[in-house]
Amino acid sequence: MWKVYIVRCSDDTLYTGITTDVERRLYDHNTPSGKGAKYTRMRQPVELVYVKEMKSRSDAAREEYRIKQLSRKDKLRLID
Repeated sequence: MWKVYIVRCSDDTLYTGITTDVERRLYDHNTPSGKGAKYTRMRQPVELVYVKEMKSRSDAAREEYRIKQLSRKDKLRLID
């Protein structure tokens, strides 16, 4: 099962991604291992604020793209 997730970074920005293992990915984002996204490496720690399960990787990628096109205001509304 693929998941779309949003994390809130230490500078209050939002990062959206996809994964099959949210906990592992959150760990990657919060450690200096180099496995987390370049964007989040300089904005640690990050906090998981949203997860949505998807049926396939392609569905997850489409949803990730849709979310990334939203304004910050709309992303915050989605999270709530």
